[in-house]
Amino acid sequence: MSSQVLATILFLSFVAATLGITVWASRQTKTAADYYAGGRSFTGVQNGLAIGGDYMSAASFLGIAGIIALYGYDGFLYSIGFLVAWLVALLLVAELMRNSGKFTMADVLAFRMSPRPVRTAAGVSTIVVSIFYLLAQMVGAGALVGLLLGITSDAGKMWTIIAVGTLMVIYVVFGGMKGTTWVQIVKAVLLMSGAALVTILVLGKFGFNLSALLSQAATTSGPSGNTGSFLSPGLRYGTEAQGLAGKIDLISLGLALVLGTAGLPHILIRFYTVPTAKAARKSVMWGIGLIGTFYLLTLVLGFGAAAVVGADTIRAEDPAGNTAAPLLAQRIGEEIFGPVGGTILLALIGAVAFATILAVVAGLTLASSSSFAHDLYAHVFKRGQASERQEVVVARLSALVIGAAAIGLGILAQGQNVAFLVALAFAVAASGNLPAILYSLFWKRFNTAGAVSAIYGGLVSALLLVIFSPVVSGGPTALFKDADFAWFPLSNPGIISIPLGFFCGWLGTVLSKEYNAAKYAEIEVRSLTGVGAEQATKH
Repeated sequence: MSSQVLATILFLSFVAATLGITVWASRQTKTAADYYAGGRSFTGVQNGLAIGGDYMSAASFLGIAGIIALYGYDGFLYSIGFLVAWLVALLLVAELMRNSGKFTMADVLAFRMSPRPVRTAAGVSTIVVSIFYLLAQMVGAGALVGLLLGITSDAGKMWTIIAVGTLMVIYVVFGGMKGTTWVQIVKAVLLMSGAALVTILVLGKFGFNLSALLSQAATTSGPSGNTGSFLSPGLRYGTEAQGLAGKIDLISLGLALVLGTAGLPHILIRFYTVPTAKAARKSVMWGIGLIGTFYLLTLVLGFGAAAVVGADTIRAEDPAGNTAAPLLAQRIGEEIFGPVGGTILLALIGAVAFATILAVVAGLTLASSSSFAHDLYAHVFKRGQASERQEVVVARLSALVIGAAAIGLGILAQGQNVAFLVALAFAVAASGNLPAILYSLFWKRFNTAGAVSAIYGGLVSALLLVIFSPVVSGGPTALFKDADFAWFPLSNPGIISIPLGFFCGWLGTVLSKEYNAAKYAEIEVRSLTGVGAEQATKH
């Protein structure tokens, strides 16, 4: 049996199982709380697994392994950055958001401010961040299925992206949060199992000697004549050709990775699916344990791919390195179990990665469609007069539109490394959402003008800098390869746009005289103790 046939069987098995979960969940989804928050019926452990499933995306599994395999030490930053970011989310926002909100990030911001402008800004920001993140998953889907099914043409990869987008819309439209969460839990278990299996096989090949693995990786994939540079900083960022801009780009990337998670809408809405603040804390702790273990595994997968497969072979298959982990699975399987073993392991890892993509895009689409329906439609357009049934119908319709936008952009972005694309989503989230959330929770003077200024200031500056960066034009892997309007030298805008978001929030606040001390006192008590939050979520 060929790897294509086996991979197809495993794909279809997973898709059938998850569609079954979605059908079951659709029968349980009767109210807005069911659709948006899974009826707040998940335990801390279940939600922790789902958080891990949401966070361990195609970028983590495919992109990080690829970027480490191609650039060595410089790719290592992605693993560490994504992991450390969870500490920021745990310490600063997880419990406070759960205690203060109802369904979306905007609930927290609108509580003590004029709701319509704040909800509009938060809704726009949520949709933009989600589409950036969706973009990465679509690109990963095209590269992965192209490898497994032998699809090499751009048209074939385009149809793959369309198929993934269609499936994700089905999950969200019919299953809501309950179906999406169970898909995430199943996927988290599969992904951890698959990554752990390949990691053990790679380490076993090198006698569980990490030094031997790193040495072989440097020899096989490092630049000829200077293999030591593969294990030192500067192969991707801070090269002589890049000069100072490359070093600043590295700092900018680190800022975006560490601060971005606490502003990601599809992660923030996960805190609302549990019944209590204690369960929210427990779910984040479980999530951190799962995610921490996984990112340690990505280091072995990345350096293992560099050692066993080689950077040149990986680049020949996919210039951005997104197929490094599946290629490693195939090669290590062949070496240990023979050709059939390689075929089975490739198909297994490919199916797990495909499951990862489907689950993450479902979570992202749910976050953005929920924000549109709950924040923009119900509270801005309808001024709070929409029924729960109308909200859910609009959420389902907006999932179709957002899915179509993600498919179109995913087709455009083929050729980019998916971990890098997710880093851009993190930069946008850290620039617009994070300043507004932190100011709202911790600054007594903060007001409507500050919230709107923080979100739009950070969001617009991040988007403009990305548009005029080498990511969009002026480079071999740019979205528009034949154009060049890149006057901003950095690939990641975080070092400029994140401080600008905080500055705009401060400036908007001090220039406005609005201030509601009673509301701040109420949200302070609620966020720290949970008192009043339980009643609020029932209305």
